Amino acid sequence: MAHPYRSHTCGALTKAEVGQTVRLSGWVHRKRDHGGVLFVDLRDHYGITQIVADDDSPALAILDGLRLESVVTIDGVVKARNDATVNPNLATGEIEVFARSAEVLSRAEELPMPVAGEQEYPEDIRLRYRFLDLRRDTLHANIVTRTKIISDMRRRMEGAGFTEYSTPILTASSPEGARDFLVPSRIHAGRFYALPQAPQQYKQLLMVAGFDRYFQIAPCFRDEDPRADRLPGEFYQLDLEMSFVTQEEIWETMEPVIQGVFAQFADGKPVTPAGEFRRIPHAQAMLDYGTDKPDLRNPLIIRDVTEHFIESGFGIFAGIVGNGGVIRAIPAPGAGAGSRKFFDEMNNWARGEGYSGLGYINIKDGVPGGPIAKNHGEEKTAALIAALGLGPDDGVFFAAGKEEQAAKLAGAARIRVGEQLDLIDRDRFELAWIVDFPFYEWDEDNKKVDFAHNPFSMPQGGMEALEGQDPLTLKAYQYDLVCNGYEIASGSIRNQSPELMV
Repeated sequence: MAHPYRSHTCGALTKAEVGQTVRLSGWVHRKRDHGGVLFVDLRDHYGITQIVADDDSPALAILDGLRLESVVTIDGVVKARNDATVNPNLATGEIEVFARSAEVLSRAEELPMPVAGEQEYPEDIRLRYRFLDLRRDTLHANIVTRTKIISDMRRRMEGAGFTEYSTPILTASSPEGARDFLVPSRIHAGRFYALPQAPQQYKQLLMVAGFDRYFQIAPCFRDEDPRADRLPGEFYQLDLEMSFVTQEEIWETMEPVIQGVFAQFADGKPVTPAGEFRRIPHAQAMLDYGTDKPDLRNPLIIRDVTEHFIESGFGIFAGIVGNGGVIRAIPAPGAGAGSRKFFDEMNNWARGEGYSGLGYINIKDGVPGGPIAKNHGEEKTAALIAALGLGPDDGVFFAAGKEEQAAKLAGAARIRVGEQLDLIDRDRFELAWIVDFPFYEWDEDNKKVDFAHNPFSMPQGGMEALEGQDPLTLKAYQYDLVCNGYEIASGSIRNQSPELMV
């Protein structure tokens, strides 16, 4: 007995099935009327098959009367397309199905938004009609890819000796840095469960119980505002713990997993090889890139040039240095050969970002120009240019101020210069560990030393460092994994010593 809905999917038919009678079910994706011959693209989860109906087919009147996104079952015969009409972009592009009959399973009304064509539509309409939005090719492919990535992660983690354990969702509140979502208890009036911001407490119970290598594709719930790279409310993360290991062992274990997932789904784009992830100390990252999540595809390196402006003829910078500030230089290779417009636009951009401005020197045919070069002095400017290794048609921008402010401006300027001068190779994934995070930082608002990340990590140097070292020089066994300017993972060695914790 024939299947009531389909003998094949809409992505399965090839020349091998030419001449066969088949049954397909799917959504009417597109229609093209060629005067007595109707072409319909029939879509399902697996692909698209072109359906043809003409005056000889009873299916013509039925299909002609349907709106896009109606659901229909087609019985027909597979025919080969001629060479001129083959569609190389479709898996089924060498064949078409001549419709003998059609049965309407669900008739669509006029659509509030189109599915075919991928047009941009307002987000409120897309969310209101999410069932239509999810039919669009890009979103459909994204969700399928997400599922494949999670499956690939699980396989790689199990191959590395990890076992997946599920932890509770209804839990007690634990401090994680964001607000909890609360669920009222039916049994205990006036009391609440919290949804986990991360599986922190439960996974550590597992480790204390001796489970050794734990992982989970864990749902996390955080009542925080949306960010450019994170939706509000909830997200999933690859969560893991390891027993009796050093920081180095964690990196060596996870690099093949992360690199392998990237390489599998990078569409052929180069990915930093496992074993070659750079390990950049936090202080070096802040100096060289002005951020703890640098985009290493950008070749620009920030340089500290504070010493060049001690007693400089350029009074603004000399004053900043005299008051304990710093000067950071961001090179702009080749920018001096153009007009001053680029330099003025960068300065205006910095002001638009809330800074007082972005100084610069533009070098044209080997001659430095601009107010800084003019006032700094010919000899000192030449020494500065030589120290930075600038060429005869390069430029350089300067971020000045207190160290944190100057680093932040320099980091943002490095990104913008790299983008404006098209220096960033967007067709690769550059992965690196940022290591040696500071354990403490100065809280300017409350005028006190406070934890930079969390107090539960192991301080480098242990009790001796805690008792005998300036707190602001203390490093932690904490690290982030960054890719192309985004923090994609973070972790630490746990402090398992009560004495150290106290």
